[in-house]
Amino acid sequence: MTAAAGLADWALGLRLDAVPERARQAAIRHLTDGFGCAVAEPPHGSPAVAVALELGGPPQATVIGTRDRVGAPAAALANGALVHALDFDDTHAGGLVHATAPVLPVAFAVGEETGASGAEVLVAALIGYEVICRLGAAAPHGFHTRGLHATSVCGVLAAALVAARLYGLRPRQAVHALGIAGSQAGGLLEFLSTGADTKRLHPGLAAHAGILAARLARAGATGPDTVLEGEHGLYGALLGRPGLRPSEDLGEVWEVTRITVKPYPACQLLHAALDAALDVMTPARAAGDAGDIEDTNEVESVGEVGGVRGAGEVGKVGGVWAAGDIEEVVAEVHPDAAAIVCGPGKDRPRTPYEAKFSLPWSVAAMLLDGVVNARTYERVDRPEVTALAGRVTHEVIPFPGPAADQPGRLRVRFADGTRAVGTVPRSSGGPDDPATGELVRRKALANGLSGAAMASLSRLAELTEVTTLMAGLAAQEEVS
Repeated sequence: MTAAAGLADWALGLRLDAVPERARQAAIRHLTDGFGCAVAEPPHGSPAVAVALELGGPPQATVIGTRDRVGAPAAALANGALVHALDFDDTHAGGLVHATAPVLPVAFAVGEETGASGAEVLVAALIGYEVICRLGAAAPHGFHTRGLHATSVCGVLAAALVAARLYGLRPRQAVHALGIAGSQAGGLLEFLSTGADTKRLHPGLAAHAGILAARLARAGATGPDTVLEGEHGLYGALLGRPGLRPSEDLGEVWEVTRITVKPYPACQLLHAALDAALDVMTPARAAGDAGDIEDTNEVESVGEVGGVRGAGEVGKVGGVWAAGDIEEVVAEVHPDAAAIVCGPGKDRPRTPYEAKFSLPWSVAAMLLDGVVNARTYERVDRPEVTALAGRVTHEVIPFPGPAADQPGRLRVRFADGTRAVGTVPRSSGGPDDPATGELVRRKALANGLSGAAMASLSRLAELTEVTTLMAGLAAQEEVS
């Protein structure tokens, strides 16, 4: 049996009662977070939404944040771009993929199109989560190293299998859908050099292509069943080497429980540094008592750094220090992260999206403002942030785990000669962070998702169909 056949057989046979409660709740938590991220971006300012409305089609599915209904592929294009627009959506550390961004749009668009129940959509989403995370983790950081966005590469295959499940494809058709989707796998990281919008579009493009792949397979088109392990398959063609076994432990180990929720709307690879910057802000520092710390001594301040603290203080005004108070900041960074969020020119981002991939600029904003949120990146020309960002350097430190799981350590030297060190074992919002559930709730509310909509999503498995849910989300009303 090929790897694609193994994934398809598992996906088409999965029953909700076979999914542990912890995995079900994790999926609902991440879907809620995804809708919260989507509503934070004004839909009618999005090019993807504009194009989706132009594509139109039969009124099969809803564009999030609107009452507009278009064809399911068009809705998935728009909604995938909306979920990922602010780079605020979740990340699976092992696969370095944004799991929800390509999965949610397909599950709900095809769910609406087919009149699926909430339970059927939840199962389809669980399938998507497992597939995208496992495909990425089968080649840890491999796609990014080759200049490819793993979310896009792996997301299109996950999307195809989500659609295949909801369309009721036969196992052989589902394998063909994966094979067809594999030929659409891509997504260049060249945006890192220019700040272009392409990364924001990747999940939508993957979701759109995944639905088309499933439809093509249903219509009789074929794809290679060796799309994963073949010489010219996903890993062979894109990485020049095979991937590990993505279907190993399927149904036993649930990757959906290992996904991190983002407290900051920026690249996950700099979150540990942001949390370490928060940790530097001891009560003494925040109160302006820098002189109470002995000269040349580094003070370790391992405080409680929860994601809720960062995401919940939306709109906080007033910093902790002025740029002139800090002479030097050194961030310890995973080797795989350094190439993406550090390096020449990162201290002077040209666009808000470039700033989201700049550790020096983001850390400088945190130290000066005491918070990093969506508004942080609205102005990248703030002279005080740019000045401090120029004094933020990095040191590459080996770490045996994936870059998104790296510890955070920040060394700060102040103008008065004192020093401080902030440390965290890993970024907040992770699978083992007890505050993650509260982070999702407060983050979604702050982003504009209503409590009524969140209540409906919490009961997803009980809903008879999801079309009413999507209409209720547009009106921010609870549905039953």
